[in-house]
Amino acid sequence: MLFDALIIGGGAAGLQCALVLGSANQKPFAANKQVGIIAHQKTSHLQTALFNNVLGLAPGTTGKSILTNGKTQLKTLYPNVEQIENEKVLECIKTENLFLIKTNKQTYKSKIVVVAVGYTNLMTIKGLETYIEPHPRAAIEKDRIWLKNVDHLVDENLYVAGSLAGWRSQFAICAGSGAQVATDILTLWNNGNHVKVHDKLL
Repeated sequence: MLFDALIIGGGAAGLQCALVLGSANQKPFAANKQVGIIAHQKTSHLQTALFNNVLGLAPGTTGKSILTNGKTQLKTLYPNVEQIENEKVLECIKTENLFLIKTNKQTYKSKIVVVAVGYTNLMTIKGLETYIEPHPRAAIEKDRIWLKNVDHLVDENLYVAGSLAGWRSQFAICAGSGAQVATDILTLWNNGNHVKVHDKLL
């Protein structure tokens, strides 16, 4: 399958990006777009997170529950987004017109890629090495990295979201980064006309 947009990473930024893209499926410019997320979560910092200071989350909410419930929310509300489970991305190669994303099981093709994995120096996706630099908002001794970007755009049709985009690793910041990338992609699909996707009470 050829994806129009494929998200790498199932943490706060990746899931939020997928939710916003999925929620636009009624928009004419997004109705027939193929969106997917490789929802690898084993190394997510959310696995050990506890949230008491996030607006809208009940105090005591765990990051682990968000990882599980986020995938359920995405599948229930927006089944148009394909969730790819139990695969780890090994390589992301840009060709002339699209990206080849190789996992430990198979290879996918996509016109747009969003990289939304963690910002540790253990990130080893081949093809992204030239974009890696020391993280601008993390303590030097922590040896964090980012994919150098301008407004989340690393290269043509290659986006980064969350802490790997250079943001601090606050949950709300990373989720917001994912939402920003999603609306940027929707804006691109809408011929440059700015897009927001809101649900409203009737």
